[in-house]
Amino acid sequence: MDVHNVEFLISAVRPEQYPAPIIPEIALAGRSNVGKSSFINTMINRKKLARTSSKPGKTQQLNYYQIEDLFYFVDVPGYGYARVSKTEKAKWGEMLETYFATRENLALALLIVDFRHKPTKDDIQMKEFMDYHGVPYFVIATKTDKIKKSQWNKHLSDIYKTLELESIDQILPFSAETKDGRDEAWEVIQAVLDGEFEVEE
Repeated sequence: MDVHNVEFLISAVRPEQYPAPIIPEIALAGRSNVGKSSFINTMINRKKLARTSSKPGKTQQLNYYQIEDLFYFVDVPGYGYARVSKTEKAKWGEMLETYFATRENLALALLIVDFRHKPTKDDIQMKEFMDYHGVPYFVIATKTDKIKKSQWNKHLSDIYKTLELESIDQILPFSAETKDGRDEAWEVIQAVLDGEFEVEE
């Protein structure tokens, strides 16, 4: 997809702040500092639209980006950051529960994991959360440029087994540095927009 028109809309906390649900939404969920902002910037060929931060836990709202009047990217708060207070974690949890359970135009969630490591307990919990709420999801494994190609199969297998996925094809290796996986990610998104994305049973 050629992206020309991108707009940051709003940082929302409550449902009444969400944009009108007139186009599909694709949510990005992942632990703090896993590369969600870099994923967005790579996908839309911008360097700094989605703010990256060296301080994990900085995203504390649902950040909405409108892409070509076709869909929203929704960057949700990163999880798994130890320095965030229990009270703050509880607020985030409630916010995410409300969003994933009630947002009618949520078409897909991208579960962003770090290709270099096995998925964390928080990653597993998020995957189970999506299963519970019946949210279609696809796994994006970032930072693949840090791993030798000869070791990719092992890392893919680790993610597949740890998350107990139905198919290894539910995982897309991705690198913001090399743009590997960008075209394939757009194919997934296009399938969603065309109503042709199939959830593995």
